[in-house]
Amino acid sequence: MSTSTTELPRSAPPPAASAAGGSGRWWALVVLAMAQLMVVLDATIVNIALPTAQRDLGFDDASRQWVVTGYALAFGSLLLLGGRLSDFFGRRRMFLIGLIGFALASALGGAANGLEMLIVARALQGAFGAALAPAALSLLSTTFTDPFDRGKAFGIFGAISGAGGAVGLLLGGVLTEYASWRWCLYVNLVIAAIAVAGALTKLQDEPVGRRNKLDIPGVVTAVGGLVGLVFGLGKAETDGWGAPVTLIPIIVGVVVLIAFVVIETRVEHPLLPLRVVLDRNRGGSYASIGIAGAGMFGIFLFLTYYLTVFLKFTPIQTGLAFLPMLAAIMTSATTAGSILTPKVGPRPLVPVGALVAAGGMAFMTRLDLHSTYAANVLPGLLIIGLGLGLVFAPTQNAATSGVEHRDAGVASAMINTVQQIGGSIGTALLSSFATTAATHYATSHRPSALLAAQAQLASYHTVFWCSCGFFVLAAIVATLLFRTGPLDVDQDAPPAMAH
Repeated sequence: MSTSTTELPRSAPPPAASAAGGSGRWWALVVLAMAQLMVVLDATIVNIALPTAQRDLGFDDASRQWVVTGYALAFGSLLLLGGRLSDFFGRRRMFLIGLIGFALASALGGAANGLEMLIVARALQGAFGAALAPAALSLLSTTFTDPFDRGKAFGIFGAISGAGGAVGLLLGGVLTEYASWRWCLYVNLVIAAIAVAGALTKLQDEPVGRRNKLDIPGVVTAVGGLVGLVFGLGKAETDGWGAPVTLIPIIVGVVVLIAFVVIETRVEHPLLPLRVVLDRNRGGSYASIGIAGAGMFGIFLFLTYYLTVFLKFTPIQTGLAFLPMLAAIMTSATTAGSILTPKVGPRPLVPVGALVAAGGMAFMTRLDLHSTYAANVLPGLLIIGLGLGLVFAPTQNAATSGVEHRDAGVASAMINTVQQIGGSIGTALLSSFATTAATHYATSHRPSALLAAQAQLASYHTVFWCSCGFFVLAAIVATLLFRTGPLDVDQDAPPAMAH
């Protein structure tokens, strides 16, 4: 950094904004995108490695879920706190803490000699990821304030957010097959080392303003409520919706989150100021991304099953199979998503993108026992990818546009929180629907040699139709909530709002 942020007078523009003419902020985008990729791909890369890790470390199927749940619980429940801490202590500082902590937790997981050590490492990954993800998005928001450059930056960032899951599947397959499942965790050390070097040299941050007292009741209720909700939804997938271990945590989580909202309306310095979520554009972005996140799991989870069970794809082939969707997401997010968002805003783009993705999911319901990848899977993936690119880029841009800079961290945390909760709801619901559909098909048809395969296929069709419904719902919600016209521009805010 060539200029210390503390030397700037209070009335000066943020350093990132004043450096708008230089190339430094585009290097900053590279650093932030690498960090985002690391967090997003870790949600799927370990899933590919789990069966091998299970055989190596010798734990049972019931325990296996905790390797995934440990990460989801820590990440989902601590995001709001992580976002607020980045507003309090500096986004760049929390970004570096998150990066280094995530890397060390990954090293611990890679060296795990048993299930307990692996679960602890995954929980630590989730905790540091909860510090890293909001800091990255809020740094992006405060670095790119020009509408057109901001559109391009969020197009790239949104494409990575949408495509990270597919990258995780491919990288997980390659590393598991040719190296070791442990490298699915060790790879984060390489990514983090490059990102830390880039953050120290390329990232700039605004001076931290006056620190208000941390909202402890808000922290306790937010973390407690989100833990209950994510835990209960995770149990719904394995134990069913009627099990006490599912219902009780979900009910407690919802009640505690209601208490959290009540607290936030009454405390002087809330953890999540309601002005952040009550803005129509930000509320629209949170709702849209949460619902679309639920639908996305129909693609990654159940299409992976179809590719491996019916088309007999290896882990690497499965990862490669998703690459065209990744390319389609990148294309639409970095072209239409970035070029049109500054001109027309998210209202026309997000509904169109969600409906296109819904069309792709409907196409997938035609898969049968004799389908091929090129003729029956690939077209659907391309359609879905083009739609998702138009969903992710504008919603992430809208989630942080026009927000007071003192709230940028917690506004960024909300987009990650709703995506995590949406994903948890989607996984639980779709898994439940799939099981019910398979059972119904098996009991209502005459036994035959193909019955098991046909029942499984029927469960996939049910899931794809449900995912299609999620995307249609996201389109309706986006149409109703988003305001017409371009997004608010940060640099038009009065100087007092910059701290």
